[in-house]
Amino acid sequence: MKVKQISIFLENKSGRLAQVTRVLGDNGINIRALSIADTTDFGILRLIVSDPDLAYRVLKEAGFTVSATDVIAVEVTDEPGGLANAMAVLQEAGINIEYLYAFLQKASKAALVVFRVEQLDEAVAALQAAGIHILSGREVYAL
Repeated sequence: MKVKQISIFLENKSGRLAQVTRVLGDNGINIRALSIADTTDFGILRLIVSDPDLAYRVLKEAGFTVSATDVIAVEVTDEPGGLANAMAVLQEAGINIEYLYAFLQKASKAALVVFRVEQLDEAVAALQAAGIHILSGREVYAL
């Protein structure tokens, strides 16, 4: 139930994000979700892509500083309180959320949220026990 996320360290200067997207596009890699956290000098681009192993390799070869992290993709109801329900499950299980970001799913009425948590396996178990659907990497990469 883990999804591989690619993180790229980027200098905060014109054209760096364009270079990343060009490398991915030239290699047939589709971006499924992204998040950018930045400061004045640098940013961290977090990506869920169609082929994370290939993305890691081609970005490294292109000179980017890249890392891979396991995250979970959680399907929540697309209605007021949908995210709150998943958050409550994690809170009750004592699981800390390091960060999260959301993305759209093409063929569903649900929203998808990517969670980076400290205790990944425990989070998956708690969410599944509460009836919350966790997508596999294969499901997410194919969206």
